Amino acid sequence: MIMKKALVVIDIQNDITKNYKEIIDNINALIDWAVSNNIYIVYIRHENLSAGTRTFKPNTHGAELASDLKIVSANVFTKSKGNALTSEGFVNFINEISNFYIAGADAVACVKSTCYNLRKANYDVNVLSDCITSYDKRKIVEMLHYYESKGCKLLRLHDLIDS
Repeated sequence: MIMKKALVVIDIQNDITKNYKEIIDNINALIDWAVSNNIYIVYIRHENLSAGTRTFKPNTHGAELASDLKIVSANVFTKSKGNALTSEGFVNFINEISNFYIAGADAVACVKSTCYNLRKANYDVNVLSDCITSYDKRKIVEMLHYYESKGCKLLRLHDLIDS
């Protein structure tokens, strides 16, 4: 049985924190790595459906994927809750996938929820520690410990590229 893998890039959108600029080059290099290794690339977009919201409003520039993010596949799924598994399209797409590489924002919210729920569903989850960010970067180290405690494997971009 061939183990199918997917890189999941979470919420790298125009409305995301300015901190994503610090990891966008790493994420784009990770996307190149995934392409060269025949790994599915999936983009998750957040849309905020709450009335009165100022960010991630559906059909706005802010909800679009960031223009400096490499888009190399049509696998773009939208969610309105933190956990990417709340997107029916994403759940249907990952039917045959068992191993995930996770990059994106926000480490204490959507990335955390998605990693937790993928592990709960018994998937293999690899978090790229230098391809995630947060609104509050001081919480990233704490989040890395959390991911490990839930059974996620922590990797760095060069671990993959140099192997």
